[in-house]
Amino acid sequence: MQFHLNGFQPGDPEIFDPAERVASQGAQGALPAEVDVLIVGCGPAGLNLAAQLSAFPDVKTCIVEQKPGRLLLGQADGIACRTMEMFQAYGFAEKVLKEACWINETTFWKPDDANSAQIVRSGRVQDVEDGLSEMPHVVLNQARVHDFFLDVMRRSASRLEPHYSRRLRDLTIDPAAPAGAHGVTVGFDRIDAAHEGQVETIRARYVIGCDGARSLVRKAIGRELQGDSANHAWGVMDVLAVTDFPDIRFKSLIQSARDGSLLVIPREGGYLVRLYVELAKLDVGERVAGRNITVDTLIEKAQRILAPHTLEVKEVAWWSVYEIGQRITDKFDDVPAAEVATRLPRVFIAGDACHTHSPKAGQGMNVSMQDTFNLGWKLAAVLGRRCAPELLHSYSAERQAIAQELIDFDREWAAILASAAKQGGADAAKTQDYFVRHGRYTAGTATRYRPSLLTGDDTFQQLASGFVIGKRFHSAPVIRLGDAKPVQLGHVVQADGRFRLFAFAGAEDPSAADSAIRRLCRFLAEDAASPVRRFTPAGADIDAAIDLRAVFQQGHRELALETMPELLKPRKGRYGLIDYEKMFCPDLKGGQDIFTMRGIDRTAGCLVIVRPDQYVADVMPLDDVRRLSAYFDGIMLAAV
Repeated sequence: MQFHLNGFQPGDPEIFDPAERVASQGAQGALPAEVDVLIVGCGPAGLNLAAQLSAFPDVKTCIVEQKPGRLLLGQADGIACRTMEMFQAYGFAEKVLKEACWINETTFWKPDDANSAQIVRSGRVQDVEDGLSEMPHVVLNQARVHDFFLDVMRRSASRLEPHYSRRLRDLTIDPAAPAGAHGVTVGFDRIDAAHEGQVETIRARYVIGCDGARSLVRKAIGRELQGDSANHAWGVMDVLAVTDFPDIRFKSLIQSARDGSLLVIPREGGYLVRLYVELAKLDVGERVAGRNITVDTLIEKAQRILAPHTLEVKEVAWWSVYEIGQRITDKFDDVPAAEVATRLPRVFIAGDACHTHSPKAGQGMNVSMQDTFNLGWKLAAVLGRRCAPELLHSYSAERQAIAQELIDFDREWAAILASAAKQGGADAAKTQDYFVRHGRYTAGTATRYRPSLLTGDDTFQQLASGFVIGKRFHSAPVIRLGDAKPVQLGHVVQADGRFRLFAFAGAEDPSAADSAIRRLCRFLAEDAASPVRRFTPAGADIDAAIDLRAVFQQGHRELALETMPELLKPRKGRYGLIDYEKMFCPDLKGGQDIFTMRGIDRTAGCLVIVRPDQYVADVMPLDDVRRLSAYFDGIMLAAV
């Protein structure tokens, strides 16, 4: 899909009229007086949270932004494989895949041994290892990612729209307010011309600060970003240019002998390219703003690094300069560590509000969205009275540890990308080796939550070695039994707040009267201890809280759907229609047997619990109903 040929134009490239592409939208009128959830900031973290909560019309959500309208030109652009998996849960992954630039291979360049003033290609690697994800690593303007979230919100039952032109002025928490009450009061200044000077006040049960590195919400709860600056300045620019550099449409890491490093990121549309340009090393305490760096400075530096290749910049769509630094807060909510046992969180921070780093690893936007993907289903579960509010402590506990891992990785990666001030210049081989070894991290698939109330231990991990407890559910191809359609199993995990049970059958005939699958279904459907019975609201579909899916070892033509347990053919909706999409078989014709691919015990099979945010919560034997019940009893409230 090509666009930007005659100059950069923001918005949806499939809309012919440029004016319609950038039409500003937003909620009209004053802020509501009370809400369940108030989100401050319309960055990727805030919009991801709003999109998830918009699926719950019983949760009253408001999202507020200081800017006058939606973003048209974004800063971040890299979308990791793991993030694409998350986009699939919202239903817009295919749109991103169509519009984005796919990063297929990465090339490495170093000074020419024969003439160090020039660069030569030193290596070329596949960007994402085979089998890591069904999704590729892609690049797309952050503003377009915002657009997709806004579209999800607009089309939802909540019809959620942001309130623009509001600047936060104060936030207070009532310590005497009972749990679940509207205990947080937030004031906003209207800064749009028609209402400038007006003050609005809103009371919320929960507030989430997604308002960036200078977060006012973070300051209001007394948190601080702590860390060090690497004292390195970099410039970044999105350009339309003519060049004879042969790898301009590849992700390329270029290290020169004397002029520093350059990172080339091809952008969507076939012509646009992003250049990260290493600038001067800063003195201790010095800010990059004091250097008076211009866009011409960036262009000239990029031209020197690319020598002997030429670079003729025709248009600069966006540019900026920044300092590399890694900073993080000690906690991501308003509860002091010493008071976790006696106090519930009411205010949370996410994304750049609680962790900042360089853009070199391409993880800033990605990790920020994963923050709120973790938090959103928990807020919905607590507000819907499906889980106790103590569950909300797990957000800071899980995400702060992951962010610290990112900080540590980013510090090392940024140092490697910067030119080493040593004889012989940068070590291109070391750069390439580090890139390959840490590919799973940059793809976003290395995240692993530690054992906790939400994540089990590894007692039965050997039953499914490829579904690592605490890591994201690694999708694989299967054939749907009901209609023989090839699908990705992981794509059934939608952003709807439900837990999933994936029952992988053993080698026996699943239709047999006493098969393990049939016994599991009998327990879930009939036993008083069944989490499906205990936590499904009265009158709701049987899979409204916990969605059971079965995967058999036999080929789809070897099994008879009509002989399978009734729980795998549930009757749903007002007419009691049968859901035929609960059962799957291996893709034997395609040679992709999920049992082999994910190391599933063929004799015994297993049961895999998957959290609403697509992470594996536990693995256990099919007949260990006591462990199954104990997991859900520990986090969910009996339905009424």
